Amino acid sequence: MTNHELHTLLALDRSTLPEDGRPEFNRLIFSRSPYLLQHSRNPVDWREWGPTAQEEARQRNLPLFVSIGYATCHWCHVMAHESFEDEEVADILNHAFVPVKVDREERPDLDEFCMAACQTLTNSGGWPLNCFLKPDGTPFYALTYLPKEPRRGMPGFLELLENIARVWQHKQDAVERNAQSLMEALGQMATVPQVTATPNLQKLADTALATLRKIHDPQYQGFGKAPKFPMPPYLLFLLGRDNRAEQELALGALQAMRQGGIWDQLGGGIHRYSTDQRWLVPHFEKMLYDQALVAYTALEAYALTKENRYLEMADNLLEFVLAELTAPEGGFYCGLDADSEGREGACYVWEKQEIEQILGDEAALFCSQYGVTEQGNFEEPGKNVLFQANSNQAAELKEAQEKLLAVRNQRQQPLRDIKILSGWNGLMVAALARGAALTGNQRWLEAARRAAAFISSSLTRADGRLLRSWCGTPSTIPGFLEDYGFLGWGYLELYKAGEDTADLQTAEKLCKDALRLFRSDDGRLVTAGIDQEQLPLALSDNHDGVIPSGPAALAMNLVTLVRLTDKTEWKNTAEEVLVGLLPSLTRQPVSGLWLLAAQRLWQSSTQG
Repeated sequence: MTNHELHTLLALDRSTLPEDGRPEFNRLIFSRSPYLLQHSRNPVDWREWGPTAQEEARQRNLPLFVSIGYATCHWCHVMAHESFEDEEVADILNHAFVPVKVDREERPDLDEFCMAACQTLTNSGGWPLNCFLKPDGTPFYALTYLPKEPRRGMPGFLELLENIARVWQHKQDAVERNAQSLMEALGQMATVPQVTATPNLQKLADTALATLRKIHDPQYQGFGKAPKFPMPPYLLFLLGRDNRAEQELALGALQAMRQGGIWDQLGGGIHRYSTDQRWLVPHFEKMLYDQALVAYTALEAYALTKENRYLEMADNLLEFVLAELTAPEGGFYCGLDADSEGREGACYVWEKQEIEQILGDEAALFCSQYGVTEQGNFEEPGKNVLFQANSNQAAELKEAQEKLLAVRNQRQQPLRDIKILSGWNGLMVAALARGAALTGNQRWLEAARRAAAFISSSLTRADGRLLRSWCGTPSTIPGFLEDYGFLGWGYLELYKAGEDTADLQTAEKLCKDALRLFRSDDGRLVTAGIDQEQLPLALSDNHDGVIPSGPAALAMNLVTLVRLTDKTEWKNTAEEVLVGLLPSLTRQPVSGLWLLAAQRLWQSSTQG
């Protein structure tokens, strides 16, 4: 889908359409989610998630087929083209299932629940995430991308649908067994660990550091092999240590990313991850949360080292967001697609001959600096992803960069997901405010304040309840724990940047509301609030991914409030929350570095 097509659909007068959207559309035409609108012309008769779809499944005695993805996801597009735009696949989905499309960015609770089922069944996860559920919402099978027909050892999606339809019709006992065993496994995941003693915090931190050293890549920097993600929670944890060698692990990763193809060397911003170990060939989507958290990490690196290269990194990311992902209303959009012209990376890659035609005499120096060759380094022969092969001449090539960027801007641009999420905006507010506090850049502070004001005016109900998303109009979906945690962080950074007590009061209110809405009877912090749809199992995900977990974000905010206010109320609450969360890290401490950082901050606050 192009940007023009998306805006045309959003502007469409839906009042004249029948309730099923046919013949031109399906029911998704009534959505405001760019991801769902991408599928609004599929022959699959998609529904949105909700009680209506579940009731239909009950009445027709059919399983729900729930397919979850997001607008900027490359593999979601691949599966859409291969399967969901295919009449043969659509026929079996429409007759043997009740097909449901979900935007994971609108419903992180449903995504988390189905992802846990998929990982339990297959030991892997990702998007598109396809889950088969009984009409009551309990899953019995799940998987990620499959091609329509068998290929390279992968089974075919069409054949899988036929098999599951057959099992549903003739082997209900097998379905029930699968669902029961899966729910039992998920239930064990949701169980609160029995605390026999306070975890040894030094041991948790040492174990986490040992893991980071083990997975650190000494050759190319960063952590793991391929695919390789920026992982800001890892980097921020290391930068906060007192050990220079540990800090260097994070600094080296930042430098390698800045030089690699994962960084958009012409237009600014960072792509979602590198498909290889060398940070060279990215998965080209650009997500708001990556820009925010990598910028925040670079700012912390600058605060630590006073080296301008880290400030340049943060400036590059923040200015990219202000130029490309900022809504006229003041909020920040979700991201840019990986694809354009039906191909991943088409907007970003270059042939050497094309660069020579544009730059003339400057081409040789540019190609040497940015690793451009006749053979190319991308999956399409002759195509090049730009990276800093030599870091010493980049400043001399600014004019050449601008010439190439002007040409690139004439290409079809990737889809911009113009949905605005409360939580992700909180991350961006935090990064901009931190940048302003360090540099005095008032433009950044004003942009952060505009976004916060937009969330307050357009994504907050009259009763004060935070909402999840906005796309032209606010959704009716209440905000989740991460929305409260990340937006609270943003307001705390605003307070530190400007010392406006109203910001501190808003952060305190967000924390109080989060504790009231998301703390369950057994003390867990759960994803969805007590006033939201309750899935068959309330999961509590305390593990960081590329962004901190919601519980850890709230814990960090509580500890920060202790430092800023010295109120007994926050001291007691912060201690309670930390004591409740830390035991979940004993099995894999590296998955909870944000929480360990909060605990370290707590110790320094109480001891100081």
